[in-house]
Amino acid sequence: MNDIIKYQQCPVCGSGDIGYRLTATDHTVSNEHFEIWECSACTLCFTQAVPGPAAIGSYYKSEAYVSHTNTRKGLVNTLYHWVRRFTLASKKRMVQKVSDRKSGTLLDVGAGTGAFVQTMIKAGWQVTGLEPDPDARLNATDHFKVELLPAEKLYDQPSAHFNAITLWHVLEHVHDLHGYLETFSRILKANGTLFIAVPNYTSYDADFYGPHWAAWDVPRHLYHFSPQSMDVLAERHGMQVVAHKRMWFDSFYVSMLSEQHQHGYNNFFRALWNGWLSNWEAVDDPSKCSSVVYVLRKN
Repeated sequence: MNDIIKYQQCPVCGSGDIGYRLTATDHTVSNEHFEIWECSACTLCFTQAVPGPAAIGSYYKSEAYVSHTNTRKGLVNTLYHWVRRFTLASKKRMVQKVSDRKSGTLLDVGAGTGAFVQTMIKAGWQVTGLEPDPDARLNATDHFKVELLPAEKLYDQPSAHFNAITLWHVLEHVHDLHGYLETFSRILKANGTLFIAVPNYTSYDADFYGPHWAAWDVPRHLYHFSPQSMDVLAERHGMQVVAHKRMWFDSFYVSMLSEQHQHGYNNFFRALWNGWLSNWEAVDDPSKCSSVVYVLRKN
């Protein structure tokens, strides 16, 4: 494979003080092993020797990749869909409360099969949805009757247009990290809000499962953010993290997948226990949650 990215500097802060942390396995598609490196300056972790934009697509071609296929096969995917009905409503309330708006203009980046786009349209928002995967865009039309645009249309969006921009577990997949943040800053209104949800490798469940932690999700996850590294990324683009929000269910979902990765089977009750412990660690500090929603605004 020729399209490989080997980092000599940290993808977020540019520091050359980077080094090996662990090796994780792609359990979804290829069973290949990928090294994860860490930056000592900003504490970002990132997947090293990762497939570039032209090569990464094949690593998403799996029915197990639920955000693109809507598959309900297996216990974990069935639970994912059951929980999604609740989390969609929770995300809607979060956007409305934090942005202090009942409606407005919203951009959903990495919209998958369009469930959140449909939810916000029904709530009265004017929504633009972007999704790089053409099969997922077709599924959005078939399942949710919404039309999504290709991801590259991000750069064509008008300046100072959106009241809110949402990325639900998307930024960790984006090769053009700084180009995206620069564009978000340009197209967000002066008082607009950017919501970035990503896994948190500093959480309890990440520490417990180590290289078997499902949210490493190599090589699809290019970056593995800590709260500190997200602060650095925001500041580099004239923005500031103003709040952290919890995603309570993610610890359970990730723990169930991690059990499969570590043991070859899903110990449901152990996964629930570890998910509960992870959430307990984050009760007083949302930045310790298994997944964190970072709320950003322009400086």
